[in-house]
Amino acid sequence: MSRIPTPTVEQAPATAQPLLAGVQKQLGIVPNMFRLISNSPATLEAYLGFSAALGKGKLAPATRERIALAVAEVNGCGYCLSAHTYIGLNLAKLDDAEITANRSGASNDIVADAAVRFAAKVARERGQVAEGDIAALRQAGYSDGEVLEIIGHVALNVFTNYVNEALKTEIDFPRVDARKAA
Repeated sequence: MSRIPTPTVEQAPATAQPLLAGVQKQLGIVPNMFRLISNSPATLEAYLGFSAALGKGKLAPATRERIALAVAEVNGCGYCLSAHTYIGLNLAKLDDAEITANRSGASNDIVADAAVRFAAKVARERGQVAEGDIAALRQAGYSDGEVLEIIGHVALNVFTNYVNEALKTEIDFPRVDARKAA
């Protein structure tokens, strides 16, 4: 059970309800995380805005899911591992071997591997990366803008990991447990 209420869409604050309706339209459902965050309409709006802006970036959706899986594993977030495993398999069409690699901070795709390794290091080291880490991204073909997008996706996922772990959001996806203790 979550540590704070997870309202239904109808119970959510009035200013959050249109935002949740947008989630419903986009995803076909309103997962518990969104409903829990709706307790603060400003926080929900901030999260959705950041997510939508990054969604317009150059990183492929599959790479964004790979990053989400790596960061969720670093942070031991069962909710995000469950959600992004489901999304990875069903929407991004990642296979089990790729999801396993992503959770280990890597990818079986040579170009995506550089992004996932960098993202996992940014999350583990709280941004303290070396010039060589940036050089490896450039060597793999990532632009400066894409480097910033990768960091943006790490930040977005750290936010959801922290929300879900701190508030113990009830998992409403097929459950995937983190390998490391949260």
